[in-house]
Amino acid sequence: MPKVAYDLIHPEKRTTSVVFASPHSGRDYPWSFLRRTQLDRQTIRSSEDAYVDQLFDSAPDHGAPFLRAGAPRAFVDLNRGPDELDPALIEGVARQGHNPRISSGLGVIPRVVAGGREIYSGKLPLSEAKRRIAQYWRPYHAMLERQVNEAHALFGEAILVDCHSMPHEAMDIVAKGVKKRPEVVIGDRFGAAASSEVVEKIEASFAAAGLTVVRNAPFAGAYVVQTYGRPSKGRHAVQVEVDRSLYMNEALVRPNGNFNSFRRLMRQVTAEIAEIGCQGEARLAAE
Repeated sequence: MPKVAYDLIHPEKRTTSVVFASPHSGRDYPWSFLRRTQLDRQTIRSSEDAYVDQLFDSAPDHGAPFLRAGAPRAFVDLNRGPDELDPALIEGVARQGHNPRISSGLGVIPRVVAGGREIYSGKLPLSEAKRRIAQYWRPYHAMLERQVNEAHALFGEAILVDCHSMPHEAMDIVAKGVKKRPEVVIGDRFGAAASSEVVEKIEASFAAAGLTVVRNAPFAGAYVVQTYGRPSKGRHAVQVEVDRSLYMNEALVRPNGNFNSFRRLMRQVTAEIAEIGCQGEARLAAE
């Protein structure tokens, strides 16, 4: 089993209402898991948001906590609900309605990795699925909820930035007919998960770094932003997807020659996003 459910990096002093999280960058693939799959080690990493945790790891330097997954996405998907169990993979699970994520094999215990490649040759017992959820999913979300609640208590608001990466090909359809191919997708559930003011400022942070940004297409945000985003209550959640080809070789799942320079660029973006949440502290100080 993966060693830890999560890794939380605290800032020396919390100065912003922003919380950064990376639910898909876990890369602890224990042998007990790998021997149960029918995929090689490199293929199974294709669904991982590889190195995203390194792109945003400067968040604590700017007063924001950073929560990173310990378990890989192929093992348990932290951006799904605990009830999104796939009957095609988990024994004893009844089929309930239509859920496109489950139907495509991307439930809380994934059946496939990128490209629809099957992880297992057979089914998993329900007890195994429940164990993964209890040992990894629930601790991660308990800590994420705690960080969001603490931000709200300290600053009167909370801004959750859920950090992801996307395959370069994911933007092929969106890129048609536009002058410059989008490089970042910001998902706010079409305004349901964050205020327009917060989203505009986050978008501006990426744009100032020279990156082309679009909203909600093709990624509007999944379980995390849907669950934690309550803008009417001062709780904002935004999903950020960054084109992997900007910093890594997707086929080899390795950093490319642009990795270090892009990481420096993302540190600039991270600092600007963290600054957005400092306004809450200023408002409280003035009261």
